[in-house]
Amino acid sequence: MPELPEVETTVRGLARYLEGERIARVTLNRPDLRRPFPPDLVQMMTGARVERLGRRAKYGLIDLDRGQTMIFHLGMSGRWRIDPEEVGKHDHLVVETGAGHVLALNDARRFGSVDLWPTDDLAGFRPFTDMGPEPLGADLDAEHLADAFAGRISPIKVLLLDQRIVAGLGNIYVCEALHRAGIRPDKPAGKVSMAKLKLLVPAIRDVLLESIAAGGSSMRDYAKPDGELGYFATQWQVYGREGEPCHCSGTVERIVQSGRSTFFCRNCQR
Repeated sequence: MPELPEVETTVRGLARYLEGERIARVTLNRPDLRRPFPPDLVQMMTGARVERLGRRAKYGLIDLDRGQTMIFHLGMSGRWRIDPEEVGKHDHLVVETGAGHVLALNDARRFGSVDLWPTDDLAGFRPFTDMGPEPLGADLDAEHLADAFAGRISPIKVLLLDQRIVAGLGNIYVCEALHRAGIRPDKPAGKVSMAKLKLLVPAIRDVLLESIAAGGSSMRDYAKPDGELGYFATQWQVYGREGEPCHCSGTVERIVQSGRSTFFCRNCQR
């Protein structure tokens, strides 16, 4: 599933072709993805000018000059294709700009979603109402994590994936950040020291920023809008490396937490 860096990379790629442009035509090639497209999507977007693009957690935001924002989620396999040679069977939403560019939302497994919401009330969009702070923003600090973890016996890795605590973190980058901070993923969150939390916050930011700079981690269907593959997967220290050596001379192990694979090194994570 595309995680925060992949969505951020997608938004930045789309901005080059959409920001400031007028939308000339919108085509829906099926009625739904995970749920139906908004009934007024085509009418609202056609002729609108795109004012800006942004991101909230794992959602992309396309602000229109009509006071509405198109909110998209890439689901498991979604990606945007820019100026494809031809529109394919999995290109379910196609946007054409006045400058002549074609942007196609491709989602083979159709677990993604597209919504319209008033731009001035994005905080009221149901998935956003209970979200925690952005991991790249100033509101995420060790004190916030300490308050959220106080008295909790759930494993720290499980709680970091809770969008109510931190918005947008996913499995890959939580594994990598915990490794950098030297924290075992199965340690009860309430028992993690403040000193460790002060290491964890910059570790989260660093791993996300490095992945964004590398274009994300290409997994299965994900690619940047220009079709290129992100290469951060070549820099993973633990994720997907079960049985391989860790930099500390230990060995990467895999456990399952809440149905998800967790990778760590017991030598350097305590």
